Amino acid sequence: MLGFGIIIPNLAYYAKDIGATPTQIAILLSIYSGMQLIFAPIWGRLSDRYGRKPAILLGLLGNAVALIWFGLAKDYEWLFIARSAAGIASAAVLPSVMASIADVTTSEERGRGMGLMGAAMGLGFILGPAIGGVMGRHDTPFFVAGGLSLLTCLFALVLLPESLQKADIGKQNEEQHAWISPRQIFRWTTLKSPFNSLFLVAFFTAFSIAGLEATFPLFIEAGWDYRQREMGWMFMVMGAVVVPIQGALLGRLINRFGERRIILVGLFFNALGLALLPKAFSFVTITVCLTITGIGNQLIRPSNSSWISKETQIGQGTAIGIMDAFLSLGRILGPILGGWLYEKGTYPYVVLAGILVIATLCLYIPLRKIETEVVSTS
Repeated sequence: MLGFGIIIPNLAYYAKDIGATPTQIAILLSIYSGMQLIFAPIWGRLSDRYGRKPAILLGLLGNAVALIWFGLAKDYEWLFIARSAAGIASAAVLPSVMASIADVTTSEERGRGMGLMGAAMGLGFILGPAIGGVMGRHDTPFFVAGGLSLLTCLFALVLLPESLQKADIGKQNEEQHAWISPRQIFRWTTLKSPFNSLFLVAFFTAFSIAGLEATFPLFIEAGWDYRQREMGWMFMVMGAVVVPIQGALLGRLINRFGERRIILVGLFFNALGLALLPKAFSFVTITVCLTITGIGNQLIRPSNSSWISKETQIGQGTAIGIMDAFLSLGRILGPILGGWLYEKGTYPYVVLAGILVIATLCLYIPLRKIETEVVSTS
């Protein structure tokens, strides 16, 4: 996530330097999530069959190559190919890492493990843009991020143990659904999965945050003439609040109140921060609204991952990969709605908050049903 954050302030500028149009830049941003949408469930399933470590190593190595390739590219076609390759490779890492955490934690430890993972991701995402923003050339961050990915691959090769035991790998290979195509994944998910409401939580959360991210720089520039520097400070403050909650408190909160209640609280905070944002009138109030939204968002994903990993019957990697696919779909569609509403002269944040509220009301009973069935089964 540190490498991912480093390239964020520079990707659009680098593409512009080689002659990419605004539409082409938007395509570069979307194709990354599009590849994750397709390949995250596939990589997750492969990690169930052959182990977490091979998927993690291949993903990190492929991501390193794709980032360096992007930094060397001098025309749009190669940028497009490199960005697509980065999306395919990175889709292997997070589902496999989260599945690995699920492999080595008990149900009581699961929330804390996912919370620590979320805190690490948040810290990398916060520090990354600050580092990337001070680099003089727009191509340099891609080489740095590629080097970080390669270094992480070497660390994982030497230090990371395989969390999936051979007996579990053999069991996965003997399952009836030893291979699932993308079409089968989404058909199975939408029609038969008892956890489709959890996948929809992932979608709507990513959808709202992506809609915010797509227009937030324009919002603060138009209203207060704030730019990268001010936005960086806002995210630093948000991270200073969110990361300790994820790392130190979330596991205990999940064990005490359960994933469902934490997810509902997260959805409430997410919607509240978005709804209040158009009323912000200063740097402090914008940062407060952003932090409220960030707390909600970062409560949801680890709790969602923890709940899915505890109850899945199709393999940790496959289930979390499907969740990541729904996250990617939200990251593709959210900016489209957010950008369209902003162009129409309407701040999208109230609309996004309303969508979250409606989704929460519709998912309240299905989520409670999952919790009730789990308790009854136990």
